[in-house]
This record gives sequence, C-alpha cells and structure tokens, in this order.
Amino acid sequence: MILYTELCTGQGKGLIPMSLEYFRVGDKVISLRKIQETLEKVFTLRSRGISQQEVAAQLKLDRSLISRLEAMGELRKGKRVAVVGFPLKNKDEVRRAAEERGVDFVWVMDDRERWDLVQGKSALDFFNDIMERITRLQAYEVVIVIGSPRWLKLADALLDGEVVFIELGDSPIKQDCTLSLQRFEDVLQLVLE
Repeated sequence: MILYTELCTGQGKGLIPMSLEYFRVGDKVISLRKIQETLEKVFTLRSRGISQQEVAAQLKLDRSLISRLEAMGELRKGKRVAVVGFPLKNKDEVRRAAEERGVDFVWVMDDRERWDLVQGKSALDFFNDIMERITRLQAYEVVIVIGSPRWLKLADALLDGEVVFIELGDSPIKQDCTLSLQRFEDVLQLVLE
C-alpha cells in the first residue's frame, strides 16, 4: 500500500506518493517522521544530562531501548575532547578532521578571525566572551591546544583537564600557519583511543 499526501503546486493541488515516509507492517502504518521526532527528543534530553530512566519515563519508552539507540549510534566512548587552535591557514581541514573523528567541540581560527575576535569590542565584552569560552572548555577532559607555547602555559593554568599541545611556532605567531593534517590525526588517534 502506498499512502498519498496532498501537494499544493502552482497549477493546483496534486497527490504525491509518501512511500518513503510511511511503511505498512502487518496491520500497522509506521511513520518515519514520528520516529525521527522521538529520536531527536531522546538525544536532546540525554545530551542535557537527563538519565536514561528519566527520559524513558518522560517519553513512555523502555529504558533498554534508549540504551540500544545510544549503542547503535555511538562513535566512541571515553573522554570528552575539545580542540582549540590559531592562527591556522587550513582551519577548515582541521575542523573537518576533528569532527569526523567525533571531537566534541572545535574552535579553530585563522589570523584574521583571531584579530576580529579582539577588535571592535570593549575590554569588558572581550573579557566576558573569553571567560565564557574558557568556562565551556573546562567541561572537557582533554583539550588539544594548537598554537604557540604561550597558549600552552595559559591553557595549563586555566583548564582543569588534560592539555595536549601541538606547537605551530614561537610566540608571537604573526601569520597563518599550516598544521600537518597527518600530525593532527596522529594526535587525535592517541587522544581518542
């Protein structure tokens, strides 16, 4: 059986098949949209720190289903990891490599973005912005810092977790640097194992 829905077009209404959104299983018609909405609710609540049991009760599901869903979609277990780096010429490639490996938070900038962060703000606004970012980074067990040794010392002083450092050059770095993606991926592999 194929279900149809009405579609408004410029020429009037028409019917289009909805076979990709609905499935007949025995006497039941299953809606993929409804399943997707429920999954989004589950993972939104879980990412806020609500227990599997509480989510199950709230959404009228079995706790074991939530556990199985998490296991099915799990990219990795272990420490929460963040990457912070600047000034990076290949920041997009670094971001992509980190995200593909399941890094939880990535904040990489080129030299222009680094200076844009500072310029045009009052000292108080800049301080508040940086303090918010540092507070966020303190939630991670491992922070990979890419930059000059000056930033390693600061990260060690401000962050609670383990700091892994990849040096781009001596302080101050005045232009964009290219980070070897192989070197970065080697560090990610060690950290994420």
